[in-house]
Amino acid sequence: MKYLEHIDSPIDLKKLARGDLPELAKEIRDTIVDTVSKNGGHLASSMGVVDLTIALHYVFDVPHDKIIWDVGHQSYAHKLLTGRRKKFHTLRQLGGLSGFPKICESPYDAFTTGHSSTSISAGYGIACAREIKGEKGKTICVIGDGSMTGGLAYEGLNQAGNKRKNQLVILNDNEMSISKNVGALSSFLSRTFSAKYLHDLRDEFKKFFKSLPMIGDDIYKFAKKSEESFKTFVTPGMLFEAFDYEYMGPIDGHNLDHLINILENIKGITKPIVLHVTTTKGKGYLPAESNPTYFHGVGAFVIDTGDAKSQSKSQLSYTQVFGKTMTELARVNKKIVAVTAAMPEGTGLAEFSKEYPDRFFDVGIAEQHGVTFAAGMASEGLKPVIAIYSTFLQRAYDQIIHDVCIEKLPVVFAIDRGGIVGEDGPTHHGLFDFSYFKNIPGMVVMSPKDENELRRMLKTAIDHPGPIALRYPRGKGEGVALDQIIEPLPIGKGEVLADGEDLLILGIGRTVNDAMIARNELLKDNISAAVINARFVKPLDSELILSYVKKVKAVITIEDHMKNGGFGSAVLECLCDNHINPINIIRLGIDDTFVEHGTQKELREKYNIGVADIVRSARSLLSHNE
Repeated sequence: MKYLEHIDSPIDLKKLARGDLPELAKEIRDTIVDTVSKNGGHLASSMGVVDLTIALHYVFDVPHDKIIWDVGHQSYAHKLLTGRRKKFHTLRQLGGLSGFPKICESPYDAFTTGHSSTSISAGYGIACAREIKGEKGKTICVIGDGSMTGGLAYEGLNQAGNKRKNQLVILNDNEMSISKNVGALSSFLSRTFSAKYLHDLRDEFKKFFKSLPMIGDDIYKFAKKSEESFKTFVTPGMLFEAFDYEYMGPIDGHNLDHLINILENIKGITKPIVLHVTTTKGKGYLPAESNPTYFHGVGAFVIDTGDAKSQSKSQLSYTQVFGKTMTELARVNKKIVAVTAAMPEGTGLAEFSKEYPDRFFDVGIAEQHGVTFAAGMASEGLKPVIAIYSTFLQRAYDQIIHDVCIEKLPVVFAIDRGGIVGEDGPTHHGLFDFSYFKNIPGMVVMSPKDENELRRMLKTAIDHPGPIALRYPRGKGEGVALDQIIEPLPIGKGEVLADGEDLLILGIGRTVNDAMIARNELLKDNISAAVINARFVKPLDSELILSYVKKVKAVITIEDHMKNGGFGSAVLECLCDNHINPINIIRLGIDDTFVEHGTQKELREKYNIGVADIVRSARSLLSHNE
């Protein structure tokens, strides 16, 4: 490393000559590829904005100027340039750097991000607060074209543009949604209109024309219209100028000299501006450039080939089983339609989309719209299955209640990535879904112990005449055989997996298999534990649970979810409502905290929701009874 190893802050970056910056960009890309190849992470998006990140820190005075990275998975170069180079090898590891910006991690991280479309609203809030405090400085929001499919981005534009704050929105267009780069003419226009003196000159002409008696307004409108007609012909600028932003671009997001010149010109303009830059996802690493979807969020891989280091494909993931089962069921039931929010591959629906293109709908990063859209289809007799990661579905809570559940519309919520997800951390763990679904009237909430039960639950959901939620974890299944004929389950009925007299272990979802392993461990201590696979958080199988509670000495509930309002809470409510006298009970789940990043195994051990914790809790409960 010739340059990067000497950069511990943006101050060091500014000491470099412009001619040194392309080599620095290469060093940053090499470092990102090396680290992500070992730790996994969001490679393609971070590689695409290396040049833009260098230019931003070269021109602006961060953290006095504030950069808000929308979603945040493109912030690796930002971390390397802001004092975290020496810890970068710990990226996404327990106790190491987060894969996303975090206020508590660095003063250079202006806002904690992990979900999309938030940057413009957050940036506007920061700009307003700084104005109230009498502070100066630029607020810079870097938002991708994919994030512009989220309605929140437009809500932010709508207010911020109208109020004319000192805000710069950089639209990072990687040719996946917004118009493609239109070439040299557009680049020329951007250079011309970005010069500060030309902006000032145009404002002076505006004042001059408007001052002319009788004809001033008409002349100004004609001049403005002529200019905008030409700009709109070659750029998408009118979309943003409708929100009262000045639009510039598109420009090449990998031309460092050009980027720096543009940003230097913009720096002194105190109006809301949109700068449209075009970038290539995965830039500088050919496998990521060729397959940016795969390298969006990738596990450890071999740098030379881009191949995953773990090639085991014998065991299907829950997501794969869901997608396979959806396709099978849709062959028989023509009313089944699938909806996802910009995640056809991530939710396992790619095969479905190819086989049934007319029955597959990708709504973009627009979970709220997706849920209401599904409700509309359900109101016309279709059976929509909306597959969204648990953490992202939180964004559509009002629509779930208002548009689906009040009228009991038969929408199936396929909740992927339920529970501890892993290295992406607190913004991505799915630890709140039991609680935010089970308190809605008429909602059914279930979670499978293995991938075959997932298939049966999906069939159950399809057959159900009302709203229903099916929650399953990230990662591989248990490796069980899959029934060829998919039979539905009776709603609200649990399953006794093992009988016992001393203790009752109540599990839900992926924790059920841990409960069975713990039972076998307890047998070595002559402890006889019954194990029930609850299957349903709502309606809970109260009859089955009460029949065992009355004959054992203690109860343990185990869930990959928050304890507050979760499965264990539902069991306690059941006991209270049925006037069961106080008994020895321990609820295992996540305490009142946000879970950091780390591997699933590390986090389950840290937060005491594993086999060893069930065994330890059982011994403690029963020792108190002696």
